[in-house]
This record gives sequence, C-alpha cells and structure tokens, in this order.
Amino acid sequence: MRARIALAALLALAAAGAHAAPDDPFPRVAAAYLVLVDGEPLWAHAPDALRAPASLAKLMSALVVADEGALDEIVAVGAEAARARGSRLGLRAGDRVPAHGLLAAMLVGSANDACYALAGRRGTRAEFVARMNARAARIGLHATRFGDPCGFDDDRQYSTARDLARLAQVFMRRPQLAALVGRLRVEVATAGRERVFEVKNTNVLVEFFPGTIGVKTGNTRRAGDNLIALAERGGRRALLVLLGARDRWWDADAILARALAR
Repeated sequence: MRARIALAALLALAAAGAHAAPDDPFPRVAAAYLVLVDGEPLWAHAPDALRAPASLAKLMSALVVADEGALDEIVAVGAEAARARGSRLGLRAGDRVPAHGLLAAMLVGSANDACYALAGRRGTRAEFVARMNARAARIGLHATRFGDPCGFDDDRQYSTARDLARLAQVFMRRPQLAALVGRLRVEVATAGRERVFEVKNTNVLVEFFPGTIGVKTGNTRRAGDNLIALAERGGRRALLVLLGARDRWWDADAILARALAR
C-alpha cells in the first residue's frame, strides 16, 4: 500500500512538472506566455500554442507599411475604413491623412480605421494580408498566419508567443517604429489640419512601468487580453509576450520587475 501511495505521489509530481517548470514563478498568468531577457528565454508556458494574435497583428502591418515607404503620402480614407469597429481614431470617409499619421494612430492607439486606411492604400485588403504573410515567412514566423490587417478574429489567423516575440524583435529594430510605440501620446492631423486628434498609448506600462520601451496591446473575444512589452533597466532588456492573459497589467508589472532584477 505504501509503495502504491509513493508511486501515485511521484506520478502526480511528474504530471505537475509537465505543465509548469519548477523555477517558473508565473505558471498561470496566461494561456501562453514567454519572457526573454537579453534575447535568451527565461520563463515560458505553452510558447508554441496557436493563439489569436488580436491587434498584435498590427506590428506586422506596420512593418509592411514601413517597407512600402512614402510615409509622407496623403491617404484618402475610404468608406470601409471609416466604418471600422473597435478602437478608432474617428476618421470619416473622405478624410485625407498623411500615412505617417495613420501609422502612429494604428500603433499607439490601435486605431482600426487608420489600420484599414493604410491597408487599402496599395490595393485590396486581401493583397495587403498576402504581403503580411510573405513578410512573416521571410523573418521565420513559421507558426504564424495572418487573415486581417488589424487583427480581428479570423479562422485563418493565428500565431504563437514564440513567433510574436520574434516579430517584436524585428519590429523594434526599425527606429521609426520603435520610437512610436514608446510614446505616451501622439498627435495625428488631417492633411490641412482641419481635424486634429490626440492619441494616447493603449500600453499603460509606457506610463506606469519605468523603463518600458513598447510595444503593443491586443484584445478580441477569441484572443482575450494580449500584450507584448519591452522594458530596460540597468542595461538589461526583458521582452514579455502574454496571450490570453488573466490580469495583464499587474502580471506584466510583476514579471518584468522580477525578470529585470535577476
């Protein structure tokens, strides 16, 4: 009997160990998560599980837009973009906005109307998504597929914490993009400044966690609360990806503080 009890205890310990590394202090913060410190993995849970990226997809959209260049180009906002739901800048059909302003609104305020306006400036939305997927393949995001420029839930769209960490690293190597996601607020105006918008960063860590550099938030029904955050203290950098987070702000604060204190 004692032998059976001991065996059962060992099996229970083994099962627990299969779900969470014993040195991981945050095993239940999200459906999937990953922490890198100076590019090296520190803690992870289900980093290769397929998850809905939500607005984290906008990081790839921004890379495609930046690759296309011509950010001083004036973009005419179409009716479809103006009808975008969720987070919005408040654009109207016929508004004319510089591409760099739309890019800022998309990244800082996660504005879906700005995102769709950019996605439509060089062809159809489907063509833009194809460029997103081609770019993803070039940087080695082999477990990622995009289906919508803004990250709305789509059966053809998925990624992983590991791929999204890689996407964030590539994104943050672009100085213009990195500078935007580190700003607390940006001003966006139509071409003639008939309308001026002040956009606040959806990533509250930029304001409340000292050392935060960026990068992006996301939320949809299927994804739950998502976050990619990059912070630096004492010459060390911690990159955090939370997908389907339980309490993303408090948990992100605790994870980043502990990771950077090691």
